Amino acid sequence: MHKESLAFGQRLADQVANGMGSWRFIIWQTLIVILWMTLNVMAIVGHWDPYPYILLNLVFSTQAAYAAPIIMMAQNRQSERDRAQADADYQTNCEAKKEIEELLEKLNSIEIDKLDKILALLEKADKK
Repeated sequence: MHKESLAFGQRLADQVANGMGSWRFIIWQTLIVILWMTLNVMAIVGHWDPYPYILLNLVFSTQAAYAAPIIMMAQNRQSERDRAQADADYQTNCEAKKEIEELLEKLNSIEIDKLDKILALLEKADKK
């Protein structure tokens, strides 16, 4: 129900946050960095990003600049979902408490009726 109400940007932010928070992303990013550094070290001519890899640092900075707000948006939505779930749980608990209290009242009244009948029987037995 909640996923259906999300806008395209919200769904995209959730998917990006899920992707960036995975081992798959970390492994792929690590492989790309190793490849980047290897190609720059081994290049005979045309080192496009020589050590200290300023272009690579710029790419990471740009990635971080976009990733942080996207991840925060996804976390905010997760907090909203958690709050909605907590409210639903609270309502369910209140209804269950009410039903339990009603059952306890019925059990108490049955117990009192039984005790009254037992007392009546005892009084009847004492009179004989």
